[in-house]
Amino acid sequence: MIRSDIIRGHLDSIILRLILEKDRYGYEISKEISTRTNNRFQIKEATLYAVFQRLEKKDLIESYFGDVSKGGKRKYYKITTLGKAYLKEVVVEWGETKEIIDLFMEGL
Repeated sequence: MIRSDIIRGHLDSIILRLILEKDRYGYEISKEISTRTNNRFQIKEATLYAVFQRLEKKDLIESYFGDVSKGGKRKYYKITTLGKAYLKEVVVEWGETKEIIDLFMEGL
């Protein structure tokens, strides 16, 4: 298991990236994060919904209710135009951050 504090600062970007691929609902995002990380990182439901609230407040995502499924109506999240622009910026920033950290961490 990876230390969650290292990833915490990047949760917004990770979730935006998953929603950019397609509109998703909370449990689906949680499962996708576990699957893609080979269960090395799992997001708690409370954390996930706090991120959704934060991203919605900043107009980076929007939510809507999908069709009724077994458990009732699912709340889906979709990325906004502003969200896409923000994600592009974050990707550039991440590249630069990674380069700097690599300078100090590689070769140890």
